[in-house]
Amino acid sequence: MGKVFVCDHPLIQHKLTYIRDENTTTKDFRELVDEVATLMAYEITRDIPLEKVQVRTPVTTAECRVISGRMLGLIPILRAGLGMVDGILKLVPAAKVGHIGLYRDPDTLEPVEYYAKLPTDVQERELIVIDPMLATGGSANAAIEALKKRGCTQIKLMCLIAAPEGVQAVQKAHPDVDLYVAAIDDHLNDHGYIVPGLGDAGDRLFGTK
Repeated sequence: MGKVFVCDHPLIQHKLTYIRDENTTTKDFRELVDEVATLMAYEITRDIPLEKVQVRTPVTTAECRVISGRMLGLIPILRAGLGMVDGILKLVPAAKVGHIGLYRDPDTLEPVEYYAKLPTDVQERELIVIDPMLATGGSANAAIEALKKRGCTQIKLMCLIAAPEGVQAVQKAHPDVDLYVAAIDDHLNDHGYIVPGLGDAGDRLFGTK
């Protein structure tokens, strides 16, 4: 079963409060999401392996550590996932970015892939699928499945807020995928919105309704 990590650092929780606030402007919302993504990136990259190198300091030679060549890939789910990418890239600028676009079929209510553009070496990378909201889990599961069908095996999921229903859905469908969130909220309402949540992340990021 995939592990669930709640990133409860005080700075993350403080900023998440203002992300939830309906009075937060689009500009501030976008900046706060970017900042929280950077802070969460510390946690999601915690297990990246290191290797020893020799560095010449102004005083002597020191044995230090650097990341041991692990290649990362960021896979935002369009469109809301885009709001978290730059925040992660601030810490791991060498990561490559792919994109997966999904829409919900109005008849079946199932997610349908309409766009996928991934790094050519995506199978060799440790991938972080990014979506601010994990509600029913449908989009996240579809994106993860799309990656697995293309031969990807090292996948993590990163979200700002999750509903318990979404967490359970991802764990059931993809027990090999670890999940990183800033908060697990109470439940989904009848319209599929996370409660208390923050509304529609895409609309609030891009100023649309």
